[in-house]
Amino acid sequence: MKTKWKLFKSRFFIGVAAVVLLAAGWLLFIKMEGEKPGIRIEGMDTAIQASQDLSVILSDDKSGLRNVRVLLKQDDKEVVILEEEFPAINAVMGGEIFDKTLDVHIEPKKAGFSEGEAVLQIEAADYSWRNWWKGNLTRMEKPVRIDTRPPVIEVLTKQHNINQGGAGLVIYRVSEPCPKNGVQVGENFFPGYPAPSVLDTGEENLYMSLMALDYTQGRSTQIYVEATDSAGNTSKTGFYHYIRPKQFLQDTIRVSDGFLNQIMPEFEDELQEYDAATPLEKFLVINQKLRVLNTGLLKSMGSRSENTLYWKDAFLRLPNAARRASFADHREYLYNDQVVDHQVHMGIDLASTSRAPVPAANNGRVAFTGQVGIYGGTIVLDHGFGLFSTYSHLSGINVTDGQIVSKGDIIGQTGSSGLAGGDHLHYGMMIHNTFVNPVEWWDPAWIENNITAKIEAVKSDHLSVTRR
Repeated sequence: MKTKWKLFKSRFFIGVAAVVLLAAGWLLFIKMEGEKPGIRIEGMDTAIQASQDLSVILSDDKSGLRNVRVLLKQDDKEVVILEEEFPAINAVMGGEIFDKTLDVHIEPKKAGFSEGEAVLQIEAADYSWRNWWKGNLTRMEKPVRIDTRPPVIEVLTKQHNINQGGAGLVIYRVSEPCPKNGVQVGENFFPGYPAPSVLDTGEENLYMSLMALDYTQGRSTQIYVEATDSAGNTSKTGFYHYIRPKQFLQDTIRVSDGFLNQIMPEFEDELQEYDAATPLEKFLVINQKLRVLNTGLLKSMGSRSENTLYWKDAFLRLPNAARRASFADHREYLYNDQVVDHQVHMGIDLASTSRAPVPAANNGRVAFTGQVGIYGGTIVLDHGFGLFSTYSHLSGINVTDGQIVSKGDIIGQTGSSGLAGGDHLHYGMMIHNTFVNPVEWWDPAWIENNITAKIEAVKSDHLSVTRR
């Protein structure tokens, strides 16, 4: 009996010991895991500017995060930018934080660093029992460039006389490559395009920006060149300019029941989502809400202009055509002698014979063809450097998207599609996202004084400098 009891106790203790050893082995296996913490940086590319914010994203799914250090190093100098310890549940269970995003703020000058190459180092450890309970360590080193100096902007064009609702050209030089640069006109930004090919010079960092004044922007409009370098440093510089105020025509348009019945079928699909019952209510939806949407579609094309200056000299006007409406006409709509709406006309209406051939106003690339609500059949030509011409109410379209056309090529025929009372061409000129007065672009003297002469003057100045 005693022998059996001793055997039982011996086996029992052996079993318990085995379970303990297995548990200890399992715990040791789990706690000695070798997966290192993950580190990711957001908000910074390769440059650190004067005041730099970035996000450090840490993760450790197994043992939890123990600590992190962010350092900036340059030559023999090393500064800890951020250091943080993370709590543990207990010695066995490990960390209680498995994911953490840290906002890091760096001001290199205040930390004693100078312009030039440096290294951003991030170290993160977890609660693994490896490395004598110090955990797995991840060290990330990212080569960076400390750049705290904003770019220098030099405006090269001298005179900038701009009509309200008109256009202008600014040519400028920046001291370093700037991914974003252009001319700010009030709330509108007109990007600059690399100009060496136009100016016949190999000098880099020369830019041209075609800018525009909206018809609502008068003499108080603030205008300046702005440039942002790859580190995010931004400079702004003003330049001499003179804004000529303009008075725009007032026009009255009488809306008849016959006209409403004529145009409604074309807009049936668009009107389905609106609560409009009577012909007048439907017309107001078309003239107000659809007008905003359709004009916005045309303006959105301005951000996709090519970096090629296709056009040359003055733009063509529809031949043998009478003007029926002007740019920025302020229209008052009457129905049964009551004022029902006000709108502003963003182009020039030209009437010739029915289905008259429409020439391309200048060399360009076809950026769009199709139906655009109130504008009907429409073609948009990209002339490069942010300049576009638009042709609307067409009855026929002869070109396809992406096609290169030359000045005078017949691209379509006039018509009465869209919100049109009769056969005519609605012709528009647009710079980036702003419609401007086409009359300027039809005028050879305006082109010479405001575009060509400026380019030639900058060419001449550059040539005289290189010969010194």
